[in-house]
Amino acid sequence: MKLLVSALEPSSNLHLKELLKHTSDIEMDGIFDKNLGSPLYDISQMAIMGVVDALKKFRWFVKAADEIVELAANCDKVLLMDSSGFNLPLAKKIKERYPQKEIIYYILPQTWASRPKRVAKLELYCDKLLGILPFEIKQYKSGKAQYVGHPLLDEIVLSNKNKDSNTISFLPGSRASEVKRLMPIFKEVRKTLGNKKALLVIPSNLSNEKIQEWYGDISDFEISRNTHSALAISEFAFICSGTATLEAALIATPFVLSYIAKPVDYFIATKLLGIKQIGLANIILQKHNGTILHDELLQNDVTVKNLLDSYHKTDKAIFAKSAKELRDYLDHGSSQNVAKILMES
Repeated sequence: MKLLVSALEPSSNLHLKELLKHTSDIEMDGIFDKNLGSPLYDISQMAIMGVVDALKKFRWFVKAADEIVELAANCDKVLLMDSSGFNLPLAKKIKERYPQKEIIYYILPQTWASRPKRVAKLELYCDKLLGILPFEIKQYKSGKAQYVGHPLLDEIVLSNKNKDSNTISFLPGSRASEVKRLMPIFKEVRKTLGNKKALLVIPSNLSNEKIQEWYGDISDFEISRNTHSALAISEFAFICSGTATLEAALIATPFVLSYIAKPVDYFIATKLLGIKQIGLANIILQKHNGTILHDELLQNDVTVKNLLDSYHKTDKAIFAKSAKELRDYLDHGSSQNVAKILMES
């Protein structure tokens, strides 16, 4: 089977890699990590951060989408993963050009957080909608949507290692802008932790040159290239927003989320889109049982004092109980289910 894939995010490509373990005889084309095959575009070419960056690269993205539509002619099925700003217009273009082409959307847009009108578009342009959060399925009335499980439950192995390990992990993000904003503050936090072992988690694909440019002097840290293993041995973590926060929650490592966005992006998210929380674990538990798992520090609240206060006040027993509730709610992984759907004739 020839599969057209559009997976722009690093996290989506980790999930793609996992589901490919359960498939056979698939040839891929499109946008994905070059380590998984021979894409038209590698994900490194698609990286943006926030609304401003997206606007600067708008014309280039339009050209890329048109090229992907042309590729669809010779593909049996289409798999779109996350990245609704690119993938939803792409779904429309492909469906209008090739009405009989099956389009599968895996990792649905967060229509429950903002822009609920996208639900109608997803149901119009896609044939199968595969959700990774149980509560999001009820928004869809066409019968096309189903909960397939959460991919992180395939990728995370629970550890029995003692969380009182005297180890603290720092995860300042995967993009240059995130790292450069948080690292000066994280370095000050690290200085206050005395004899604690400080692990700095750096993306595995980042070159030494980029590390120097983004992070500066990191001699006070030990380096880890594996998020899961670092979190598994840590008693606490300081984490930028994103998938890593949900990973920490599922591993049951207490943490505080800290994020400093560009002012315009923060304004759009909070004032125009009305987003109240950005931590995935918090959002999921709020939908499930109305509880909160971890602190969220945003913008000017990201200070050394506030980060340390969160570290010292976190009740590990309460966190562990809530983390188990989260894991039980998500219930199972998604990779095998998605692979089975892909391979269906």
